[in-house]
Amino acid sequence: MYFAEFDRLQRLVKITVAGETHVGEAQSGLENLRSLLSDVQPGFRLLADLSALVSMPTSVAPYLGQIMDLCAEKGVALVIRLLPSDPSKDIGLAIISRFHYPPDVPVITCATIEEAIRLLEERAEL
Repeated sequence: MYFAEFDRLQRLVKITVAGETHVGEAQSGLENLRSLLSDVQPGFRLLADLSALVSMPTSVAPYLGQIMDLCAEKGVALVIRLLPSDPSKDIGLAIISRFHYPPDVPVITCATIEEAIRLLEERAEL
C-alpha cells in the first residue's frame, strides 16, 4: 500500500508505505504524489512512514529515487522518516537519500511515530 496526503495548514506531506509493496504501487504512488505536489510551495516538510513495510523488491528503488527527486525539486525543507523496526527490512533509504536530496535538507530517521511528531512540532516554522 502506498498513500500520500498533504496537510496545507501544517505544510506537511505524509507518505505511508505499508505491507508488501510492488512496482505498480510505486509507479502509481509517484504519479499521485506528482499531482499532490503540483501547487505546493517550497519549504514543506515530509514525513515518510515505512514502519509497516513488510517487503519491497529492489525493482522499486528507481521509483523511490524519483519520489525523492520530486520532493527535492518541489523544495522539501525537512525529511522525517520512520523505518521498519526489523533491520532485515532495511531497503537502503539512507544511501538512496544521499543521492536524491540536497545536502542542506535535514533527513532524520525516527524510531517511533511519537518521536517523529515531536520533531515535526519542534520544526514547524520551516
